[in-house]
Amino acid sequence: MPDDILLTDLRDNVLILTLNRPSKLNALSPDLLKRLAEELEAADADDSVKVVVFYGGEKVFAAGADITAMAQLNPTGVLQSGTRGYWKRIWDFGKPMIAAVRGIAFGGGCELAMSCDLIVASESSQFAQPEIKLGIMPGAGGTQRLAAAIGPYRTMEMVLTGEPISAQEAHDAGLVNRLVPDEKVLEEALALAATIAQRPQVAVRLARQAVRYGVERTLLDGLKMERRNYRMLYDTEDQKEGMAAFLEKRDPQFKDR
Repeated sequence: MPDDILLTDLRDNVLILTLNRPSKLNALSPDLLKRLAEELEAADADDSVKVVVFYGGEKVFAAGADITAMAQLNPTGVLQSGTRGYWKRIWDFGKPMIAAVRGIAFGGGCELAMSCDLIVASESSQFAQPEIKLGIMPGAGGTQRLAAAIGPYRTMEMVLTGEPISAQEAHDAGLVNRLVPDEKVLEEALALAATIAQRPQVAVRLARQAVRYGVERTLLDGLKMERRNYRMLYDTEDQKEGMAAFLEKRDPQFKDR
């Protein structure tokens, strides 16, 4: 596993985790999710880390999951891939997380951003849950966290059409905290992180825990149903066709089975 798929940089109590698979548009492969989980667990135990910032670089945040690794899976394969465990380890991180989004945050990339406590986005960025176009559905919080953030009706449109929304639409809907020029994204995220890092950290962690608890009490049940339904879709012909079409760069021919 390459050491450079995830770059780490600790600056004044703020850990920057930069996704570094540019040739794959930072697709969230199992290896990359595993690295993220490991780095967060280490940061949770490190008192010098007070806030984590996720960044994808200047061109893309993350384009989603790695379709090449997913295309031939069945429900058992999805379960055995370990990605659910990696996501849970990311969600269990106990300190504030900020997503600095520049470019596209699609599928798993959008779900990673929504796993954070705050999102700073560039004016040209876009957010989407396009899984429906592959014959599947969001499987790492996309149906639940998105609905909690922007409401069920906007979420239905994004999930059922798979079409993206602009950064301005995301900001207006309440998904994005701060909207800034493209070149200012990381700078603004780090400034926000620095402010939080200066606050009393016991209070920060307990306040964060209280906010997330109130949101996630019903979310956890929803996440279980989401993941169950997501796995079931890997038994459909449309999932195989959707991912094959994506890899072959053609339009899918779905048969509704």
